[in-house]
Amino acid sequence: MTDIMKTFGKKVFNDTVMRERLSESTYRELNNTIKNGEYLNSDIAEEVANAMKEWAIENGATHFTHWFHPLSGATAEKHDSFVSTAGGGKITLEFSPNNLVRGEADASAFPSGGLRDTFEARGYTAWDPTSYAFIKDNILCIPTVFCSYSGEALDHKTPLLRSMEAINTQAMRILKLFGNQDVGHVKTTVGAEQEYFLVDKEYFDRREDLVMTGRTLFGAMPPKGQEMNDHYYGSIKTRVSEYMKDLNAELWSLGIQAKTEHNEVAPSQHELANNFLTTNVSVDQNNLTMEIMKKIAKKHGLECLLHEKPFARVNGSGKHNNWSIKTDTGVNLFDPGETPRENAQFLIFLTAVIKAVDDYQDLVRISISSAGNDHRLGGSEAPPAIVSIFLGDELTEILESIETDEQYVNKQQDQMLIGVHSIPSFPKDNTDRNRTSPFAFTGNKFEFRMPGSSASISTPNTILNTIVAEALKQFADKLEGAEDLNTAVHDLIQQSFKNHKRIIFNGNGYDAAWIKEAKKRGLSNYASTPDAFAHYLDPKNIRVFVENGVMSETEYRSRYEIYLEKYTKTVNIEALTMLDMLKKDILPAVRQFEKELSESVHYDRELGLFDESSYEVQTLLSIKSLIKDIYRNLIELEQSLAPKPHQSALTTAFFFHDQVLPVMTQIRRSVDEMELITDRRCWPMPTYKELMFGVD
Repeated sequence: MTDIMKTFGKKVFNDTVMRERLSESTYRELNNTIKNGEYLNSDIAEEVANAMKEWAIENGATHFTHWFHPLSGATAEKHDSFVSTAGGGKITLEFSPNNLVRGEADASAFPSGGLRDTFEARGYTAWDPTSYAFIKDNILCIPTVFCSYSGEALDHKTPLLRSMEAINTQAMRILKLFGNQDVGHVKTTVGAEQEYFLVDKEYFDRREDLVMTGRTLFGAMPPKGQEMNDHYYGSIKTRVSEYMKDLNAELWSLGIQAKTEHNEVAPSQHELANNFLTTNVSVDQNNLTMEIMKKIAKKHGLECLLHEKPFARVNGSGKHNNWSIKTDTGVNLFDPGETPRENAQFLIFLTAVIKAVDDYQDLVRISISSAGNDHRLGGSEAPPAIVSIFLGDELTEILESIETDEQYVNKQQDQMLIGVHSIPSFPKDNTDRNRTSPFAFTGNKFEFRMPGSSASISTPNTILNTIVAEALKQFADKLEGAEDLNTAVHDLIQQSFKNHKRIIFNGNGYDAAWIKEAKKRGLSNYASTPDAFAHYLDPKNIRVFVENGVMSETEYRSRYEIYLEKYTKTVNIEALTMLDMLKKDILPAVRQFEKELSESVHYDRELGLFDESSYEVQTLLSIKSLIKDIYRNLIELEQSLAPKPHQSALTTAFFFHDQVLPVMTQIRRSVDEMELITDRRCWPMPTYKELMFGVD
């Protein structure tokens, strides 16, 4: 415990370090920016830069970088050394206020969705002081936003920060109506649960599909998969335990509050969960966590797989996004509270979320869309693509009683009446969890279970913040002009629930009957990324971002092009990898096995016949049939990837989904069947058995 206390945050320019190294006045101003969202006073930048430089050098840093989140999906960094010439062959170590506050990066090579042309190279990074600087691999990393020369956001973080401002503005309007004069601001908070697989690096390196795409494009199931449920919460293997120990040490030194670790359901699958933090900080830390997870794995001869579906027919990996809203006075706005007034405030915020998710089902689905996540949604342990909210029986019954103005009887306490002018207190949620729900209320937060494991949680949280800000804005507009607030609150909750209760579903999301029921309710069911993005540019979706100041219409439209292009490129790379493996590995290996079988077939000279019932002949017949099917589909796949006349981004995405992926599925089915009958010494790559059970 002592070691943890000493090492936690040692690589972070955190509050403790700032208190020690900054003057009282500078610390106070910077802390006010960090805690309260006040504008940064540029006059303090020089002192902060000097203190940060000295601290970084003392801790082994030789370079600094502005660390940002471009729209490519990964983090980005360009390293500059502290070294500067001092004349006479000597050097000095410099880090100016300008180095801290602003940087310049080449914006032409990052995705821009048409915001920038290739020849328009200038882009700027700007310090985000609300997220602590840290040292990684002897590099001082300064979290920043990234924008173009003309000011458009070219990153994930800028819209996220704007969305946090939007929800703060509208939530404060509601809180003031309820008499919360002591509240200065609100922030959304997030705790991320990160799922991942660990495989032996030697096996990983021999699988072209894993190296190129992050998932297996071929692979027959071994005799045992996850059906025994013996891996879930099971004893952690020694090699994995050593990995987790080193991972925790590195994360803790970076100030990342890694809290929970355990085996997940699928063989070789695990989970890491962090504590709740302000949303932009949580996003930064999750991005950093994914990077560190992969780096530490290699030190243990392992490879960390973050793809949403690295193995077919077993659980995929998600990233549960536990989202809430909290005041600077420490009140969680999704906590029912102890009094009727607190309870009414809670129900207003709860109802706003219900309204937001119902009004913008398409955006919620879009927020987690990717080629990888399409393979996971609707599978075991993953929610369906239909967006719905789980409230549990208790809260649902309370809202239903408000809707009908009937008495609500608490099952655990005395009867309580729900009147027009007051809403009684009731206990915190006491219902079971629903693991099939995309968006579940779990006591004092919402667990958004749809995000994929490899994605940044920036986009889902930007969209959640924005749509809830819109709902709160509409609520505040109605309540601020009310003659009787109590009556207005009751009527607003009543009418809003009546209008949006279709989104509430407390049942089994895997049940086929739910698909029919959801359709009957008028809920959307976008099974794929192209299906979802067909609604990205709907006027209401553009309007909610523009009117809440989260993105301009130009910025918003640019993302449409970027995300669809990424989907298309992902599937195209997978198809090309599949062809490469077929031609250079799988078909040559099976042909060799076929030759060996042919040479061992028994020929009865007296009868002049082959023994058609023999293992050799039957296997040969099966292989010949499968190769014929594979080669026919191989030709079709090659032809489908041939260059085509320019089409829209959406049309191209639909083509890859509707034409390319089905052929790939047919090829995989034949290859996996062939793997089951091929001598394992002839099979050219590690199998699922080796990959999923090969880590001791």
